[in-house]
Amino acid sequence: MNRDNKDKVLMNERIRAKEVRLIGKDGENIGIIETSKALKMAYDEDLDLVVISPNQAPPVAKILNYGKYKYEQEKKAKEAKKKQHTVEVKEIKIRYKIDTHDYMVRIKSIQKFISQGNKVKIVVMLRGREMQHATLAFDLANRFIEDLKGEPLVVEKKPMLEGRNVTLYLAPQ
Repeated sequence: MNRDNKDKVLMNERIRAKEVRLIGKDGENIGIIETSKALKMAYDEDLDLVVISPNQAPPVAKILNYGKYKYEQEKKAKEAKKKQHTVEVKEIKIRYKIDTHDYMVRIKSIQKFISQGNKVKIVVMLRGREMQHATLAFDLANRFIEDLKGEPLVVEKKPMLEGRNVTLYLAPQ
C-alpha cells in the first residue's frame, strides 16, 4: 500500500519532462528551467525535486524534503478524516403491539440518533397472522411521524410494506 503511493509520485530521476516550472525551497517561483538543471539545484541543497502538479504544461516541480512533505500530507489527511462524521443508519425493530412505555423509550432513542446526525430505520415486524393487521403497523409508523413532528428531521421514505415488515426511514434536516 505504502509502496504504491511512492511509485505514483514523480520525483528526482523519475521526472520525464524536458523542462519544469520550478518553485524553490522557500516557495519562490524560479520559473521554467530544464529538468536536469532543476535536479542539480535540488541535489546541491541536499533536497528532492518533486512534481507537485503533473497535469500542467510544463509540470510544476518543487525543491523540498520529500520525507517531510509526505509526513505533512499524511498529517493533513488524518486531520481531515478526524473532522468528518460518517452517517450511520440506526435500526429500531418493534412489533405493532408495543406498550406505551416501550414506545416512549423508542421515541427517545430516535431523538438521540437524529441529534447525533444519524439516519433511523424503523421496522415494524409482522409475524404469522399479524400480516392481516398490516394497517395497524402502518398506523404505528405514522404515529412515530406525528410524535416526532417537533424534531428537526425529514421523512426520507414513507412507511412501506417490505415482505413481512413495514419500514420507515427518518433523516436529520
